Amino acid sequence: MKKYFLSISILLSINVLAGTLPDQPVKKQRFKVMTYNIHHCNPPSAGDKIDVEAIAKVINAEKPDFVALQEVDVNTERSGKGKNQAQQLAELTGMKFYFSKAIDHQGGDYGVAVLTKFPIVDSAKFALPIRPELKEEDRAIAAVTVKLPDNRKLIFASTHLGLKEPNRILQAETILKHFGDTQLPMILGGDFNATPESPVIAYFDKYFTRSCTDCKPTIPVEVPNKTIDFIMHKQGSQLKSANTKVIDEKYASDHLPVTAEFTLN
Repeated sequence: MKKYFLSISILLSINVLAGTLPDQPVKKQRFKVMTYNIHHCNPPSAGDKIDVEAIAKVINAEKPDFVALQEVDVNTERSGKGKNQAQQLAELTGMKFYFSKAIDHQGGDYGVAVLTKFPIVDSAKFALPIRPELKEEDRAIAAVTVKLPDNRKLIFASTHLGLKEPNRILQAETILKHFGDTQLPMILGGDFNATPESPVIAYFDKYFTRSCTDCKPTIPVEVPNKTIDFIMHKQGSQLKSANTKVIDEKYASDHLPVTAEFTLN
């Protein structure tokens, strides 16, 4: 009997040191995600005005833990030489940022970015290809690996796909080539330039689960009639999404932002 109690004592000590107890449930991680095409912080009704604070106000009102940003200016003439919009928004929202350039623009860079409240432990950026016969603006993806409060890791990425469907398919295939084998849970947000019934969204649906299947339109901001901005998570993880909302904010950008709540079991 004495040996039995000693064994239990040792087992409990080991489990406490490891941070777990027998049959102790893993606490769910809950967080909020936003995707937002910010139109280089230029409100469409405001002429050439750059209003970074307006975008920050929209983000702060929703209090997301992750934001996928598209159409971000860094050091461009139109948005201010020496001004990094991803960094500005990070400072105004109290978040961390990571930027990925898609094209050169007016002496600076233009592309996509992510914001997050969690520590960034790794990052990746790469160009998304276009078909030689279907020339258009180059595209990119920005992805970060973050450490959640329970020390688990998660990949969060932002992208902005092309205007032509064959290019979008090629870009989607490239994203899967880079992230298809990852064992980490992954969330992807972006402006996909494609409606739910399009071939490229059907392709993503094979590998990702969209946060909504009957999503409301996201563009134009006045009487929106097209749904092209999505949040989705890679299948095969314990991520679950709920409460997708399209935010009715008509001033700051030409797209409406989208939010979704996530649980990682």
